[in-house]
Amino acid sequence: MLAKEFGTHNSLAVPHVKKISVSVGIGSSVAQGNKDYSYVEKSLAEITGQKASLRKAKKAISNFKLRKGLPVGLVVTLRKDKMNDFLVRLVNIALPRVRDFRGISVKCFDGQGNYSLGLEDCTIFPEVAQDSLVKSHGLQVNISTSAKTNREGYILLKALGFPFRDEIREDGKVGKKS
Repeated sequence: MLAKEFGTHNSLAVPHVKKISVSVGIGSSVAQGNKDYSYVEKSLAEITGQKASLRKAKKAISNFKLRKGLPVGLVVTLRKDKMNDFLVRLVNIALPRVRDFRGISVKCFDGQGNYSLGLEDCTIFPEVAQDSLVKSHGLQVNISTSAKTNREGYILLKALGFPFRDEIREDGKVGKKS
């Protein structure tokens, strides 16, 4: 189906999703003196099905009360089966649970077919037990594709079921759906 859309006969030339990175920033809570971020680590592991990797500050920034080596975030990189499972849960379960959801914007493409999606609340995923969560946190979901342009990335993600509220036209401009 996508091979016809892109005008190629080789199925390997069709764009595909390479990886998904899910990240959570914890720097503000650590800067306030809260050194226990295990609840964030646990909820991220429940959402993705994989243990999160801790990211530390590379250099000190005094205006943000940040010292070198302090933890600033947690990241999970998903590939293959776990990536596909996460995509299905994101599109079919989590996004419809967002309050007043009218679709996601096409303005979050980076110019090379990759898409970034920010979610304000992690409790839209049914895996996260709301009563065991100390404080709700957001997620940053980055979807890396092999698409060369935003239009190709849009067509790929649309075929995967992403509910976009706008569309990217042939000329690459953003337009309203008709």
